[in-house]
Amino acid sequence: MNKLTYSNEIVAPKPKIWEALWNEDNYRKWAAVFFEGSYIVANSWEEESRILFLGPDKNGIYSIIDEHIPNISIRFKHLGNFVEGKEQDLDEETKLWSGATESYSISDDKNGNHLLSIKIDVMDEHLDFMKEKLPLALQKIKEMCSLKN
Repeated sequence: MNKLTYSNEIVAPKPKIWEALWNEDNYRKWAAVFFEGSYIVANSWEEESRILFLGPDKNGIYSIIDEHIPNISIRFKHLGNFVEGKEQDLDEETKLWSGATESYSISDDKNGNHLLSIKIDVMDEHLDFMKEKLPLALQKIKEMCSLKN
């Protein structure tokens, strides 16, 4: 498992950055960098709650919110595949990545702005893709935060 970390300085208040990340419509905009039509399903944003990361075919992965401090940080622990509306049992391939984490944090930087950081565990076969797409996603989030609302 590879660990990737990317950060980007954003000139916006923390709540606006958080809204750019996790508002349903905003998530769809920046997650489209990875896969057009991606979305999340979360009945609750509380720690230990289940969350689904899905594509337009309604398949994807199920995870839990491992840690959540609103407007500051969130960490997801990915557990398994979600197919045709059901959590799938762990097979040998899924066991290789089950337990991988993905975290987002917003901190103050030395210039008085904010630094959005993403840390993610990535399997070898997805490494090049994520190295290409993560910086694009961060840039999209930054652009969304700079829009006047």
